[in-house]
Amino acid sequence: MLALSGALGSGKTTFVQGLAEGLGLGSRIISPTFILMRSYNAKSVNLYHVDLYRLEGDIANDFENLGIADFWEKPNNIVVIEWAEKAKDLLPEKAIWINFENIDGDKRKIKLMDHYSLI
Repeated sequence: MLALSGALGSGKTTFVQGLAEGLGLGSRIISPTFILMRSYNAKSVNLYHVDLYRLEGDIANDFENLGIADFWEKPNNIVVIEWAEKAKDLLPEKAIWINFENIDGDKRKIKLMDHYSLI
């Protein structure tokens, strides 16, 4: 489980595109902002790309309806959630948090943490 946080345009979707390319996925990876989640199947792994940008209110209910927790519990699934800070209390402790920060133009500062409170 990768929990991505950072401002709009900070590189979260670009990171997921690179991850998918590394997994050998031939599909064009685009942000699931309007449909909330997209899934991609590689030979030995499934990639679930979730975007919480548009979610407000009862996010726990949305999580349950999408079945997101079911995906991250299976060993050959990779779940990547953009705007994960919106659901920080719902994510597993084992989530790896990656924060993207715009520095200047096309430069980014990327921090990896094992807990949201470290961001």
